[in-house]
Amino acid sequence: MSTVDYTTRIVNYALKIAGFYPLRPMQLWLIDTHFNKANSAMMNITLFYKLDNSIDLEKLAQAINETCAAHDIFKTRLVFHEDTADICQRFDGEITPVKVEKISDAEFEQRKKNLLQPYKLINNPLYRIYLFETPSGKFVYYDFYHAIIDGTGIVFLFFRELEMRYKGKKIMRQPSQYADLILEELKVSPEELAAGNTFWREMLAGFDEKKHLPPADLDSSQNAWQDDHLYYELENITDSHFADRVRKEHIFFLAASMLTIAKTAGVKSSVMSWIHNGRNNAQELRLIGIMIEQYPISWNFEEDITVAKFLDGLEEKMTAGMKYRRSLGTVYSEGLEDDCVTFMFQKGIRNQDSSGTFAGTKVEYVTVPKNKFSASENTLDIELNALENGNYLVDLDFDSSRYSKDAMKNFAETMDRIILQLQDEQKFVSAILS
Repeated sequence: MSTVDYTTRIVNYALKIAGFYPLRPMQLWLIDTHFNKANSAMMNITLFYKLDNSIDLEKLAQAINETCAAHDIFKTRLVFHEDTADICQRFDGEITPVKVEKISDAEFEQRKKNLLQPYKLINNPLYRIYLFETPSGKFVYYDFYHAIIDGTGIVFLFFRELEMRYKGKKIMRQPSQYADLILEELKVSPEELAAGNTFWREMLAGFDEKKHLPPADLDSSQNAWQDDHLYYELENITDSHFADRVRKEHIFFLAASMLTIAKTAGVKSSVMSWIHNGRNNAQELRLIGIMIEQYPISWNFEEDITVAKFLDGLEEKMTAGMKYRRSLGTVYSEGLEDDCVTFMFQKGIRNQDSSGTFAGTKVEYVTVPKNKFSASENTLDIELNALENGNYLVDLDFDSSRYSKDAMKNFAETMDRIILQLQDEQKFVSAILS
């Protein structure tokens, strides 16, 4: 056995005995970012549904409790390490059973106003689930702290297992646990970490807020980090464009985002970040927890090339970056991409109408009321959603103390025009940026 393997085994054994586990890079970044706005609910992932009257709420409560008990991520508690004072996580917290609350419509309206609350991060539960039965209907409210779970974990894993348990179906496969993933990732060598640190520092060395963000049209010195959204359904593309092509959607739309930022800023370079779902094998695909990674990406448009060459080069650069995922801790801890625009492509997460299904019945989405705890997490997030009808919806989540709605509408329309031009892969990038 090598010295590295032996050391890893000793460290893993010590972790299991003490119960302290280090934060993974993305967790570290989210939590550190939140500490700067500790009284905000910006890291809450909230989902609110009106259920069909045929749904048995007691049975649903049991299914929720069984699902949460099966996965250690719902037992997560953030704690300070006894010796180092570093924030770590433990997976031995108690799970508070979800119960049905039978209340009046008036009481329900009051509760709705206060559902969205910040999380007290240290040694407290990091999710909330409420079931309400009122004279007007049945409702379920989910609220997860983003540092413990992501959209894929919620929609494709948690909800599907929840539905299976509600229907009485047996869960055949033993679930993967988040603590085991952390132990596996600690096996990375110091040499690999150092190489990745250098790679990411070089990638982000040229970032300049004045060059690589859309120009602000508002003065953000007052009431900074106000959260707002602009939704824009793209007019110049549908999923039929990708039907008989090797070209991947997320690469195409990341390219469009990078070009839009460069064009609106009037520069010939782009530095931003993109989100990957972080699930790279069968075990990770079944793991409920936060797996997403936020990768920096940059491009210099000084060399005039065709769209085809740009898309190919961008894919190569993204693949190269993913080899250094274990070194992303340096990016987050050093704040190298804190102000970058972030791009995310999502498929099957958002429906184009205001309804969904559960256990063969229709559910309606309910808007979670905004309150004083709402805040913007980033300067600008570009979320590109593939809809079930073949269209694409751009969700611009932006700091409204920096940008107006008109500025964001202009950004979305510019992106739509660029998307039209990107479909001609023989076109030169200079023509798009001119």
